[in-house]
Amino acid sequence: MKVDINPILFELGPIRVGWYGMMYVFGFIASYLLVRYQLRRKDFGIHRVEVENLYFYLILGLMIGARLGYVFFYDLKTYLQDPLEIIAIWHGGMSFHGGLIGVLLVGILFSYKNRKSFWKISDLLIVTAPIGLGLGRIGNFINGELYGRVTTLPWGMIFPRGGPLPRHPSQLYESALEGGVLFLILWTLKNHKGIPTGGLLAIFLFLYGLFRFFVEFFREPDAHLGFILGPFTMGQVLCSFMILGGGILFLYLQRKQKKYLHPT
Repeated sequence: MKVDINPILFELGPIRVGWYGMMYVFGFIASYLLVRYQLRRKDFGIHRVEVENLYFYLILGLMIGARLGYVFFYDLKTYLQDPLEIIAIWHGGMSFHGGLIGVLLVGILFSYKNRKSFWKISDLLIVTAPIGLGLGRIGNFINGELYGRVTTLPWGMIFPRGGPLPRHPSQLYESALEGGVLFLILWTLKNHKGIPTGGLLAIFLFLYGLFRFFVEFFREPDAHLGFILGPFTMGQVLCSFMILGGGILFLYLQRKQKKYLHPT
């Protein structure tokens, strides 16, 4: 099966709107609506107007972090030779892990400045994040980028940029796991009494890292990097820190809550 989908959703004169960009717009809209839904049912210590302001800064943090993350994690040498290329985001090159760092920093600064609980806000927002991630991977699939490794499986697909051999549609694997499955898990756990405040963020970090680490075995490594640590890719190395950090954070928050509820 050959993947040959027009990446342009529509054109208005010189303006071209692509599927990939619109997927992020849809993701933020869905996230905002689900956050509004949660605010009507539970007190997170933040008002609707404050959430709307926060989203503006989160989008900035995501874009800046994703770009700088790609520069530092994936191609620092090239960008040091041509620093102006760093701002040329239309040439491609965004990193999820950099975007995550940017969003977390924005959340921490916003919470500190407005005297809010970062852990409560993170629980409110993080359960909606997989929707945008899943839609983003569908955008990658439509663009025919970030495709998988060569396969003989019957559902292998031929991507225009990937040569004549069928490959794993790894973008769809990621969309299903990092998007659909992760969303269902977090949404199911959001009211579970055994989850400490901030625990949903820890679970997100752990499970996203685990799912992405697994799918990377089917995804074609970045051509300019290849495998950087034995059979592992840069994405897997970064995800290993997420898995470790998520596990440690959950244990820390769990112990903190127990100590608060049962002081000695």
